Amino acid sequence: MNRIWNSVVGKLWLTILLLVLFVLFIVTVLMLEFLENFHTEQAEESLRQEAATIGKIVQQYDQIEDSMQIIQNILGAETSALIVRNPESVFLSVHEGLNKEVFQEKLLKDEDLANIYTANNTIIKKMLMPSMSEEDRMENYIILASPLESDKEIHGAVFIYQSLEVVNKTSNHTTRIVFLSGFIALLLTTMFSFFLSSRITAPLRSMREAASELAKGNFETKVTYVQRDEIGELSSAFNRMGSQLKHHVEVISQEKEQLSSILTSMTDAVITFNKDLTILVSNPQADQLIQKWYANNETADNSNLPAELYHLLDHVFHLEEEIDEELEIKGSYFSVSISLLYSKEAVRGAVVVLRDMTEQHRLDKMRSDFIANVSHELRTPISMLQGYSEAIIDDVVTTEEDKNEMIRVIYDESKRMGRLVTELLDLARLESGYLSIYKEDVSVVPTIERITQKFDQIAKEKNIGLYFEHTLSESIHLQLDEDRMEQVLTNLIDNALRHTPKDGSVTVNLSKTAGQIVIQVKDTGYGIPKEDLPYVFERFYKADKARTRGKSGTGLGLAIAKNIVERHDGSLSVESEVEVGTTFIIKLPLSE
Repeated sequence: MNRIWNSVVGKLWLTILLLVLFVLFIVTVLMLEFLENFHTEQAEESLRQEAATIGKIVQQYDQIEDSMQIIQNILGAETSALIVRNPESVFLSVHEGLNKEVFQEKLLKDEDLANIYTANNTIIKKMLMPSMSEEDRMENYIILASPLESDKEIHGAVFIYQSLEVVNKTSNHTTRIVFLSGFIALLLTTMFSFFLSSRITAPLRSMREAASELAKGNFETKVTYVQRDEIGELSSAFNRMGSQLKHHVEVISQEKEQLSSILTSMTDAVITFNKDLTILVSNPQADQLIQKWYANNETADNSNLPAELYHLLDHVFHLEEEIDEELEIKGSYFSVSISLLYSKEAVRGAVVVLRDMTEQHRLDKMRSDFIANVSHELRTPISMLQGYSEAIIDDVVTTEEDKNEMIRVIYDESKRMGRLVTELLDLARLESGYLSIYKEDVSVVPTIERITQKFDQIAKEKNIGLYFEHTLSESIHLQLDEDRMEQVLTNLIDNALRHTPKDGSVTVNLSKTAGQIVIQVKDTGYGIPKEDLPYVFERFYKADKARTRGKSGTGLGLAIAKNIVERHDGSLSVESEVEVGTTFIIKLPLSE
């Protein structure tokens, strides 16, 4: 029911119905007033005519019996008459019904009607008198008094009275007709209203359903229409709106997809902030960065931002200026570019672009360290070459034995410089990818055993035990660059022998686990301090001098070895304990 009243049909029907009922009410009131006045006037005119006729009859007939029948015929239905010659006597009374004496007494004693005996004009009055048909009931009567023989100073009168129930009955009958007409008008109005409103609301309902489909994203929805009126034009405009909306949504979707693709493909982290520092948009790189900050508890307040970035954004929003800065956050370096977003010339947010510069800083540091280390490593042999050669040129040495010793030193230092340059070139080629790795099917056990046996003589000279152990069968093969892998093992075994004291041992162990071949080079030497373990594979890095004292080395061997192993899809790691020993572990994947 509520749905009907809230619909256009219900509102239109109720409006038309109220309008029709209001008009009918006004018409009924005016019509009843008019009919009442009309019937009253008609009754008065009829009573005047009857009174004039009765007056003439009374004047013509002296005998009551002669005029009685004629007067009764003249009087209309429910009309009575009282004829008096003078105020004291009643000449004739025509009254059919109850309360005859009451009527006569009231008529003769009424002060207003008593004026008729001296007046020449009729007197009309409405009075409340007992009913002529029912006991104990009062009715309104219209009474007309007409002078009789008016040429005399005091004359008689004719009183004609009639109940107004006749007028009321006529009015009631008219009212029933009006109400019947109103009921018929109500039915017709209802049918007309529903017909008219249906013609209006049917296309509106179609447009409502179409709008619901548009809201769901079904932009192919069309409204069918046949009218050429305003509703038809509205339907046509609705269809055009749907087409335009579809076009604009497709354009927005394409732009959004392009923006999403751009943001996703960017290597930089992009974050859009609201002015209250809530994140509106972020790309995957930014999400990873935020998760990292949150996991490392590097955020400020309740936001997911580090304190450094939080204060920088606060500064930008406060001064409303765009900035480009570099920030260091927990050892990581970022280039930060912040642009402001405006809404009606007011700052509503900011776009932050974060570029991770940590690797670049590391490379810059490595480059500077490399230059410093190379300079340091070359300074000593160059100084020695220069010093000894000057001594020979200046004939500082006097004996042939001293001269040969200087020449031998010059030769050793030149070999050391050559070895340093060669290793630098190898490392540069490996890291740049220019040094090719040529893999071939190699039998693992004989190859590793052969490389280990090359150092038997050196181990014996140093009184160090060199052992080769394995738990593999001779049939196991790997795809290896045999020369490069020999370079790795040579470096590891040579390091182990150089850093192991007399009566120590070096063991090369070969085993298999979880689809991998594991090669371990274990010594009982001085060991590497725990704090130096993360840096042993860096260029020119050398651990505590106790480990390198009196030993020649460039500090590049382990970096080269690690790079070669990784080019074989393997890994190289180290475990060490001071004064206990060191173990280098190579893990290579088995061929499928």
